[in-house]
Amino acid sequence: MPDEVTRRGFLGAVATGSAFAFAGCATAPANDSGQTTDDTSVPPGDVETLQPLATPDDLGDPSRFTDVYRRVRDSVAEVRVRTPTGVGRGTGWVYDADGHVVTNEHVVRDATAVFIRLRTGEWRSASVHATDVYSDLAVLVPEGLPDSAAALPLREQDPPIGEEVLAIGNPFGFSGSVSSGIVSGLNRSLPAAGGSRFSIPDAIQTDAPVNPGNSGGPLVDLRGNVVGVINSGGGDNIGFAISGALVSRVVPELIEHRDYDHSYMGITLRPVTPDIASNLGLREASGIYVGEATSGGPADGVLQGGDIIKRMGGQPIPTQQALSTFLALQTSPGDAIEIAVIRDGDRKTVTLTLGERPEPELPA
Repeated sequence: MPDEVTRRGFLGAVATGSAFAFAGCATAPANDSGQTTDDTSVPPGDVETLQPLATPDDLGDPSRFTDVYRRVRDSVAEVRVRTPTGVGRGTGWVYDADGHVVTNEHVVRDATAVFIRLRTGEWRSASVHATDVYSDLAVLVPEGLPDSAAALPLREQDPPIGEEVLAIGNPFGFSGSVSSGIVSGLNRSLPAAGGSRFSIPDAIQTDAPVNPGNSGGPLVDLRGNVVGVINSGGGDNIGFAISGALVSRVVPELIEHRDYDHSYMGITLRPVTPDIASNLGLREASGIYVGEATSGGPADGVLQGGDIIKRMGGQPIPTQQALSTFLALQTSPGDAIEIAVIRDGDRKTVTLTLGERPEPELPA
């Protein structure tokens, strides 16, 4: 279900130092505002794709934010949902020439009706084409788009830390809002719905202000490329976005197959701490400690409790984040992966065939 957070309550929570919350769906205001002009529809397949802007020569030019915003704004949608328990809002953006709109799964979860509005159009009904709980991504199909809407280019490689970005969306129902900041961190892990065992890897951290209603909106660079899909935010200038790399894997599958299969190993794990390294006689506190292999899971009979995972597919796996990112961005269910482990002090290589992650367990 979408979050329903009042403006006063959210700001009060920030003032008292609350933890970050989903940025999606603020409660809808009693009255809608905003100008609508051209409402001409574009049939699927005829939506233009914007070309990235040239990189500004003078990064001190304040108009650079204005140029990017003006280029992107007509492709960013306000999303309204009705659920059995109320009304909520979020943000979405035009993904491709067929007019698919991407938003967060948690924005449209439990929706009985979905409506979208772009800057130059009226409210339109939209259907939920497909969702993926584990990546918090959803694809909508609106009943047409204004002719000013164009598909936004997706940047599949993470931007460097320090690069300037803009968050565009509808915080607290204020449509067409923009905030600026930088990429503050990369390869963050976010909690995923559907079970605390799993996380959303490779997330982008930003200090651009992100608030309820921003969820599902684009985080863009200064060329107008979408670098991530805003997922959550809160106080202390900390917001998060699902990376373009993960979006580029999940969304095409949702569009074509209405489903996405996540790789699954079937193990419990923890990081190798200095204490674990000392107890096992390891030279460094690096790698993944296997607690146990789930009975009947892909790792059953391949990995065992006490194994230390050091490499997968020839790549170093120093942390849990590295393992999650490797599985999410470089593998699919059915892949056979060579895993280098330390077992009882000896190094050995085993081969594990990845399975498919179990269905998410959502609260009733």
